[in-house]
Amino acid sequence: MAEGSRKQLRSFVEVGRDSHFPIQNLPFGVFRRRGATEPPRPAVAIGDFALDLAAVSDAGLFDGPLLAGSPCFRQETLNVFLGMGRPAWKEARATLQRILSADEPVLRDNEALRKKCIVPMRDIEMLLPITVGDYTDFFCSVHHARNCGFIFRGPQTPVNPNWFHLPIGYHGRASSVIISGTDIIRPRGQGHPTGDSQPYFGPSKKLDFELEMAAIVGPGNELGKPIDINDAEEHIFGLMIMNDWSARDIQAWETIPLGPFLGKSFSTTVSPWIVTMDALKPFACDAPKQEPEPLPYLAEKNHVNYDIPLEVWIKPKEQSEPSIVTKSNFKHLYWTLTQQLAHHTVNGCNLRPGDMFATGTLSGPEPESFGCLLELTWNGQKEIPVGKSTRKFLEDGDEVILTACCKGEDYNVGFGTCTGKVLPALP
Repeated sequence: MAEGSRKQLRSFVEVGRDSHFPIQNLPFGVFRRRGATEPPRPAVAIGDFALDLAAVSDAGLFDGPLLAGSPCFRQETLNVFLGMGRPAWKEARATLQRILSADEPVLRDNEALRKKCIVPMRDIEMLLPITVGDYTDFFCSVHHARNCGFIFRGPQTPVNPNWFHLPIGYHGRASSVIISGTDIIRPRGQGHPTGDSQPYFGPSKKLDFELEMAAIVGPGNELGKPIDINDAEEHIFGLMIMNDWSARDIQAWETIPLGPFLGKSFSTTVSPWIVTMDALKPFACDAPKQEPEPLPYLAEKNHVNYDIPLEVWIKPKEQSEPSIVTKSNFKHLYWTLTQQLAHHTVNGCNLRPGDMFATGTLSGPEPESFGCLLELTWNGQKEIPVGKSTRKFLEDGDEVILTACCKGEDYNVGFGTCTGKVLPALP
């Protein structure tokens, strides 16, 4: 469907003006009906409803050359569909926009089929939409890198020289990637010793959120065969909001020399809906100029980011409403998604459908746009207001709410929310 016709698109499903999920978006997820025994099913979001893609497929409405008769939407995850690549993704999007259009009677005028296919979100439970084989966490915001350098190393060299030559990353823990709404048990671990004493051991005293976004890999690559930078976008299906929870005291003690481990691996929360790169195209913007110029394998013809406003809210247990603590934007990312993916594979590392790679904390240039409490409180040196309370780091009972939403002229392309509540450490 032509970009010029995007604004005129309208669904027969009523969608509120402030909704994150109009027909221009159609993010993909996996759901289960509450109280039902049937297996999980893929869906797209439309307003306050989920469109059941297994039911759409059973009705024969996917009639294009790639999806007709395909079992990809009769799976419990999206991995098979992701592996089919961009031609199948575009065919699915075009079909779904057509059958949901206000001008198309196939679902609009068939009440029985409508009831099978369109399910109120209040009646469903959202699940992790992919099997995450591997998860990589990058460190690609220059503002975050600079702030962390100032905090831990001082002003002499806040950003290590190698940072401006390659997207820094480390291998995360896929088994603890969890769906939004899952509670977070405060982790225990070691911290820096005081004086000549033994290292501290116990519940983390510096539990933090990290405002990130995660890219979901579509078709992978063979072992030993890198993905060219100018082909990289064909391998990225879409984005989710991510909260890469961090125990800063555990992290600080363990990180040298091999990098984060237990300070990160206890939980990583993602939002339930994957917003496709096709839906994000109208919000593409120039990425920051890179100096020095990147090496040829990272020099891309189409050097773009996306204008995605991001927010973090905290709701302390004793307060009835959450309070906003930061506003940032995806467009501040220094190394683009395509550069991250090309770098990830340049040594021959093979990616697979459903693999996830995250941006790192998405901090902006201003103090009110910092993407974690480590930066907002300068490692606990000051407090920030949270409603009627203050915080240096997260306390038990705090609920953290991340949200992201692109603003079009007369529609949104949003991600919903990514939430988690902190529970006390186990005894």
